[in-house]
Amino acid sequence: MAYLLAIDQGTSSSRAVLFDSRGNALGIGRQPVDSFFPRDGWVEQDAETLWRTVVAAGRQAIEASGVGASEVAAIGITNQRETTLVWDAETGEAVGNAIVWQDRRTTEHCRRLVRDGMAHTVAAATGLLVDPYFSSTKLAWALDQPGVRRRAADGRLRFGTVDSFLIWRLTKGRRHVTDATNASRTQLFDIDEQVWSPALLDYFDVPRTMLPTVLDCVADFGIADREWFGAPIPIRGVAGDQQAALVGQGCLSVGATKSTYGTGCFVIANTGERKQSNNRLLATVGYRLNGVPTYAIEGSIFNAGVAIKWLRDKLGLIDDAADTEAAARRIDGDTAGVFVVPAFTGLGAPHWQPEARGLVTGLTLDSGRDQIITATLQSVAFQTADLLAAMAADGVAATALRIDGGMTANNWFCQFLADITGVRATRPANPETTVSGAAQLAAVGAGEYGDLNVATAKWLDEDGSRAFEPALSNTARSARLRDWSAAVKRAL
Repeated sequence: MAYLLAIDQGTSSSRAVLFDSRGNALGIGRQPVDSFFPRDGWVEQDAETLWRTVVAAGRQAIEASGVGASEVAAIGITNQRETTLVWDAETGEAVGNAIVWQDRRTTEHCRRLVRDGMAHTVAAATGLLVDPYFSSTKLAWALDQPGVRRRAADGRLRFGTVDSFLIWRLTKGRRHVTDATNASRTQLFDIDEQVWSPALLDYFDVPRTMLPTVLDCVADFGIADREWFGAPIPIRGVAGDQQAALVGQGCLSVGATKSTYGTGCFVIANTGERKQSNNRLLATVGYRLNGVPTYAIEGSIFNAGVAIKWLRDKLGLIDDAADTEAAARRIDGDTAGVFVVPAFTGLGAPHWQPEARGLVTGLTLDSGRDQIITATLQSVAFQTADLLAAMAADGVAATALRIDGGMTANNWFCQFLADITGVRATRPANPETTVSGAAQLAAVGAGEYGDLNVATAKWLDEDGSRAFEPALSNTARSARLRDWSAAVKRAL
């Protein structure tokens, strides 16, 4: 029996799960991670906190499992994507805070990109749209800070997404690598040629010495030093969090679609071959094995679970996320015309409006706590419907939706999601498919399974899944979506 340590460094926490080779979770570790908001639209995290919490969570998982560290066959890593770090090549010390994927400080730089006529170049090479969401302009901003660009030109600095930074630390600077899924989110990587784009590196003036080597999702990423977990452990699987969930949900065939509800919401459909969106969605690498990329089309919602956190931490309307289901049931989902558009850090796909801000509309003297809570829940489902409509217009119509993430513990939300999208939503027995996907990649890398299809088939527990069937009439659904669209227009 082989054991696998899966590390999931997310926006709100660092988690680790120790799995056996059949997919059973034997030990879990979790450490919270805070974000900082130094200015409007800025979102940062402390790089040392990311590192410390990953090590602590990994140690917790191993200890809780009762498995010796020397028995762990491989590590799999999944991570928040687009979050950008720069660090010293000698010391490993980060240069400033990590700039989080939600950060919007480079809005003006993105406008300049468009004015310079680079939007087509970006889309053609990377499959992405020009937006502060991605790593390219974040990195350019970091390089423009006093003294940083000179150090970079001298070869003294390294750039990476969170996976690269963690691997650098875990291997004590021996490996500077990433995988194709994370590279595809930097807006510097040519997803057709599977190389860093010379044109984009030149435009952003990024020294090539800063860049990690791009590997498959199953590869030799180096060995985590024994100091961290008690024994040297090979790192054999890496994928960005949403692509890891794609794997964890078993979406390995063309057309299979999953939607993850964490801090944000991310809908990804496996397209097999490269497919460029005509409806402001993203073409991306779903996963890459044996040098061959499988592509996907994606829609990103910036504010999902974080909107529930806002209800709790800022408005004090709930004590716990679980309270939202009771609120929705008390009013039978009827918000009496109240809509919440949670554009706290702008609107993502298909609008891509970084300067949009949130609003609550339709308030009357009869509006109360439960209406606002329920409208916030509904906003995430409404945004998902917008993404699925854009995908259908691109010729990728979802006939079923595999859902996961923290918000899917709410049965009322899952049913409303099916109702408002008109699509069957299936929740797996284990909704934490992101960390499971990372473990499956590591299992293949460790030689436990001959290929990913076999690993996924062994790990998916169909018996424990639950399906939510649409129960809303087409007329009622269309009316609700029209009202939602009117609210979004006000935010825009």
